[in-house]
Amino acid sequence: MDRLDAIRVFIAVLDEGNLTKAALRLNRSPVAVTRAIAFLEADVGTELLHRTTRSVRVSEAGERYAVVCRRILNDLEEANLAAAGLHSSPRGVLTITAPVLFGTRILRSVIDDFLEKYPALRIRYLLVDRQVNLAEEGIDVALRIGHLPDSGLIATKIGSVRRVIAASPSYLKGRPAIRTPSDLAAHNCISNFELGHGEVWTFPPKPGTKAHRNVRLKPRLSVNTIESLVRSAADGRGVVRVLSYQIEEEVRKGKLQILLKSAEPDPLPVHLVVPDGRAELSKVRAFIDYVAPRLRKMLRTPAV
Repeated sequence: MDRLDAIRVFIAVLDEGNLTKAALRLNRSPVAVTRAIAFLEADVGTELLHRTTRSVRVSEAGERYAVVCRRILNDLEEANLAAAGLHSSPRGVLTITAPVLFGTRILRSVIDDFLEKYPALRIRYLLVDRQVNLAEEGIDVALRIGHLPDSGLIATKIGSVRRVIAASPSYLKGRPAIRTPSDLAAHNCISNFELGHGEVWTFPPKPGTKAHRNVRLKPRLSVNTIESLVRSAADGRGVVRVLSYQIEEEVRKGKLQILLKSAEPDPLPVHLVVPDGRAELSKVRAFIDYVAPRLRKMLRTPAV
């Protein structure tokens, strides 16, 4: 069996999460996929996947091996594209990552239109609320919210998003007014422990002062996803701190309202970032050129 082909099968299994879905993606039988994995494990001399009747889980050795395999497949694709000419029509697989709600509510529709324009391209779309290691996970383009550290990434700024406080009208009715950040201490605030938005919320200094304002909270509800945070707030469970795009739909429908606008921190920048060495690929250039102006327009005219 060809080792490179077996590597492609291995990566497909990791991407799809199980052997059956990988077989469908590769247009092969599950037996053929199983044989390819067995060949690869025999070749490297260690178990790459822990298999059960229902699922597969990558081993520690498999994780390390996958990093190198993705790099090999990416380098091979780059070599093929270079041989065909950098200015050839974009084709192949483009791997993109973005935060879950941004990717679902904003970027997805733009990607749909992009795929219509470039039928020879396929997109692998990874939506996670964590910073992905672009090299290790074979990412071509990442959408990043927040200030970027100095790195070898090539960044294209597409706008900014606000950091806002919000609650539902039903929650606010009959409760003490929230006019200053310190008023939050008397309210039910919902925190996101995954993102570190816990028991202390920090606000800019009062006009004429230099010290930032820290408000200590006692959240009765702490969650680990933005979606559950927003839903809980819309259901009247309490006050949340989120990014403006994350509640745009709820604000438009009147389910949430933004509070303390005068105490908002500076907006966070939004960038499309590309690992060094991939910016000249035609598929990456085409994506940036198509998506960046459309996202700039969308972020310039937000609903909230």
